[in-house]
Amino acid sequence: MRHILSVLVNNQPRVLARVASLIGQRNYNIESISVGESEKEGLSRMIIITGGDHQTLEQVRKQLEKLIDVIKVEHLEKEKTVERELLLIKVEATSAVRAEIFGIVEPFRASIVDVSPQSLTIQVTGEPAKLEAMVELLRPYGIIEIARTGAIALERGLNKVKATV
Repeated sequence: MRHILSVLVNNQPRVLARVASLIGQRNYNIESISVGESEKEGLSRMIIITGGDHQTLEQVRKQLEKLIDVIKVEHLEKEKTVERELLLIKVEATSAVRAEIFGIVEPFRASIVDVSPQSLTIQVTGEPAKLEAMVELLRPYGIIEIARTGAIALERGLNKVKATV
C-alpha cells in the first residue's frame, strides 16, 4: 500500500540522511522524497512516499519521531490530501510531428518550455497518475530524457495541530 508521510524537521545538515537511513534500515523503499522550506523559519518539510502495511508504517513513524531534529510526523490520507508533482520531459519532435505533440500537451494543461530543431521539452504538473499518462502518450515519439521532482503534498483544509517551536 502507498503511504504519504509529511515530516517537519529542523533545517540542519545531515537530517535528510538520518531520515532516509532510518527508513532504509526498516527495509522500506522510498518511492519519492521531496524536501523544502516550510512555513516556519528554520524548519523544512519532507514529503516521503513509501509502501508497506500500516503496522510497519506506524513503527517507522514512531522511530522518526524519536529523531532529535524531527518536529512532527503526519501520515497523510489520500482522500484528504492535495498531491502534486512536476515532470520535465524531452521528446524527439521534428517539424512533422510537433502539431501532434501540441495536441497531446494542451488537454494536460502542460506547457512547452524549450524548443530545439529536433526536440521539445514539456513541463507538466499534477497528480502522479496524470504524469504517467503524459509519459505514455509521448513514448511513441521517442523520449530523450525525463526529470521528476517527486511528489509534494499537503493535507486539505486546516491542519489538526500546528507545529510549535
